[in-house]
Amino acid sequence: MTDIESRIDTSRPHTARIWNYWTGGKDNYPVDRAAGDQIRELHPGIGEYAKADRLFLGRAVRYLAEREGIRQFLDIGTGLPSADNTHEVAQRVAPETRVVYVDNDPLVLAHARALLVGTPEGRTDYLDADLRDVDAILAAAAKTLDLSRPVALMLLGVVIFIEDDEESYGIVRRLMDALAPGSHLVLSHTVTHPDMPDVDAAVAFWNEHGTPKLTQRTPAAVARYFDGLELLEPGVVSCSAWRPETQAPDVAMYAGVGRKEG
Repeated sequence: MTDIESRIDTSRPHTARIWNYWTGGKDNYPVDRAAGDQIRELHPGIGEYAKADRLFLGRAVRYLAEREGIRQFLDIGTGLPSADNTHEVAQRVAPETRVVYVDNDPLVLAHARALLVGTPEGRTDYLDADLRDVDAILAAAAKTLDLSRPVALMLLGVVIFIEDDEESYGIVRRLMDALAPGSHLVLSHTVTHPDMPDVDAAVAFWNEHGTPKLTQRTPAAVARYFDGLELLEPGVVSCSAWRPETQAPDVAMYAGVGRKEG
């Protein structure tokens, strides 16, 4: 058994594995499926959030690669591999694209190294690190990415695990401060919203039974992550409403894309 495999805990449900279950993946355990079903009973639409967030990832990466010419992506809080991962979407547009994935979940790392293989023209690397380890992430990412050139920082559904507001804003700010002008922030976050009260019950259930615990924020609080950046249209909205190819219902997962100016 490898060191990574020895760290996998199958006794408690885990966010990445439940997300994988909701999106139709197979990299999960009975405890994850049981918790996922219980959460879905509290909030029947929760599985659609996972799918909507995944589709947002694809649209945002494709937009940045095609329209903004981004050729470097730093994807922190990768989650378990699924269809159309960041490097697949980006390298479909530009095979020379370089992508660094960062996660601290052992199951994610084990699967990423086996499955997330990029094009010969590009580069794909994987870091075992926590979002809070900003300096370590940047130092290791610089071995694959040229941080003097624009990078897309992907933070999808990951700052929700930083409970303290100022700490979470500070982490995002430090990461963006280290990136070159022309870089972009792509961020999604579970929200609390008066029109979606059952989401709060689902989150409360999760925080009682699952790991790691997550924090909801209001849409206005999510928009604060983009302070100092040029927020691209349509702003911070339900991820299903960010430049959709087809109309879909709003979900309590809000997202946006912001550009760092020179």
